[in-house]
Amino acid sequence: MNSHQTMKAVGFYRTLPLSDPESLIDLELEKPLPTGQDLLVEVKAISVNPADVKVRARGNDDHETPKIIGWDAAGIVVQVGPECTLFKPGDEVYYAGSVVRPGCNSEFQLVDEQIVGRKPVSLDFSQAAAMPLTSITAWEGLHDRLGISHNEQENRGKTILIIGASGGVGSIATQLAKLAGLTVIGTSSRAESSQWAREHGADFIINHRKEFAPQLGELGFEKVDYIFCLNDTAGHWDNMAEVIAPQGKICSIVPAEHPLNLDLIFFKSVSFHWELMFTRSQFQTHDRIEQHHLLNKISELIDSGKVKTTLTQRLEPINAANLRLAHEKLLAGDMIGKLVLERF
Repeated sequence: MNSHQTMKAVGFYRTLPLSDPESLIDLELEKPLPTGQDLLVEVKAISVNPADVKVRARGNDDHETPKIIGWDAAGIVVQVGPECTLFKPGDEVYYAGSVVRPGCNSEFQLVDEQIVGRKPVSLDFSQAAAMPLTSITAWEGLHDRLGISHNEQENRGKTILIIGASGGVGSIATQLAKLAGLTVIGTSSRAESSQWAREHGADFIINHRKEFAPQLGELGFEKVDYIFCLNDTAGHWDNMAEVIAPQGKICSIVPAEHPLNLDLIFFKSVSFHWELMFTRSQFQTHDRIEQHHLLNKISELIDSGKVKTTLTQRLEPINAANLRLAHEKLLAGDMIGKLVLERF
């Protein structure tokens, strides 16, 4: 551990190509102090997500102050703000954090305790760090946006199509949808990703590079009750509109790259929902403690063997060179599971 006043971090001053060593740099910053409902967490492991790549590409408004990104961490609470009631120093936690605050690519991080969960006991820090952002997104998408019940009996005979079932969110959504009693049809376009999706509970696989309706028809499905879209909303829109059941629901986590023709789902009275797991923390919604509760429920599901970690690759230590490498792997677009960096 370095001196108690400073901490290591990785950040950037401006957006540069990843091949440029200045694109992500090693920093020594002042260690923050918790106030209010903030926890100060000593970060033990972090994971990378498409959010990291997108925020880095957006740049940094303040060229004097480095921007710290990263929204998946597991670590140990070292200090708590005066208004904290959920955690105490020594607690092992995992969380995704807030997109409007400094991220987890630092040795210590401040995070609102209401969006933090108890780390699964059965996982090490790296296995746990792979989980928060994707678990929150999958849980909120399925249960809060699509309104899918946790009661298996209510979901018997209902179907969900998960577009991008082998990705980070897809791997968790598949497991949670199966636990809820749904028949899960995943999409994938490669043999190894199809295999991964099946291992995580997909009952059937179709190829998202081909038309959905004929493939679903071959499997004996005329329509699906729910669709959870995890990539290329605009590109899949016509296919989704065609196969969604009357009064069905569609949720997407990816902004549309061009306007969507919502009229395509008008006659079916289909509802469309967006899911962004940062909404609650960014807008400080009154119900943001729901993320604390759902992360604790995910912990219980993991510790009881009902949900498994999606960690597939580890890098050590946490530094600029390894984070640049991690971002490159993400940009390649063929990641299966999650990549985690451990130890500063």
